[in-house]
Amino acid sequence: MPLYVVPAPWLQAFAVILGLLFGSFLNVVIWRLPRGENIATPPSSCPACGKRIRPWDNVPVLSWLALRGRARCCGAPIAVRYPLVELLGGLVGWATMTDIVLPLAPDTPLLLAGALFFVHFALALGLLAALFIDLDHLELPDSITLGGIALGLLTLPLRDISWQESLLGGVATFGVVWLLFIVGYRWLRGRDGMGLGDAKLLALAGVWFGWTGALFVLLAGAIQGLVVTIALLAAGSTLEEPEAIKQERVALAQHLATLDDAEREKLLAELKGDLLLSEPGQGLGTIAFGPFLILGIFELLFFGEAIRSQLQSLLWFTWF
Repeated sequence: MPLYVVPAPWLQAFAVILGLLFGSFLNVVIWRLPRGENIATPPSSCPACGKRIRPWDNVPVLSWLALRGRARCCGAPIAVRYPLVELLGGLVGWATMTDIVLPLAPDTPLLLAGALFFVHFALALGLLAALFIDLDHLELPDSITLGGIALGLLTLPLRDISWQESLLGGVATFGVVWLLFIVGYRWLRGRDGMGLGDAKLLALAGVWFGWTGALFVLLAGAIQGLVVTIALLAAGSTLEEPEAIKQERVALAQHLATLDDAEREKLLAELKGDLLLSEPGQGLGTIAFGPFLILGIFELLFFGEAIRSQLQSLLWFTWF
């Protein structure tokens, strides 16, 4: 069955609904994954009182509006981030369908179009979860970055990139970033200039878009991050660390206090260079770099052709 037999608005509506539903699940992932909890079980419960959330109170966006942003069980406020993530899930679904599937030739087999949708949709959802996790915890889970790399390699036959370009993009990007921003920066400054999770995220970009795509993501992420940082400083922001980092630092200090000298020294050696061992605000920085890299990947994912067209019009980027 060819793609053209299904009207485009139906496909887009399907993608939005699917994105809203998965956006609700992403809220679970964002909360549980960095805490080492199972993302599948138990069912969702209220973070404030622990009571199970009823299915009719867990409808994406609509439940939050109906409850006026408060939990039915205990009246605790529900952060606006929850419906925001759900809406972003719907937006990602719509963008994936509109920018990746609908431009395909009308006679493209529906099965192939569906495979392309779900592959890119899965990547986008994983990146969306990683963005919010990094904002909260200043870390990028391996299950998302390495999982995204594996997904990119396994789906090479579906995508318009050779395995040589993909493999070179991933390996070369990670190697250069690790050598310059981690090993080299640590040698010069005594600390990492970029987290290892960021290096893996750029390797993901290399696997999906080649080394030139990874370079674009790095440059776009750096520029956008700089602009946002300057804007926050100009607005008088103190760039405080996320609350989760503060809590994790306190928990680590309490745990260290329970250890004997030998155990404490061993753990400190294992955690050398970890952000949690630094004074508040004196570590790798209180603004995560990962979200800006992810923004660059989204830009390349959904506006790749327009970006390449613009860059190719500039002499310096004729190799892009």
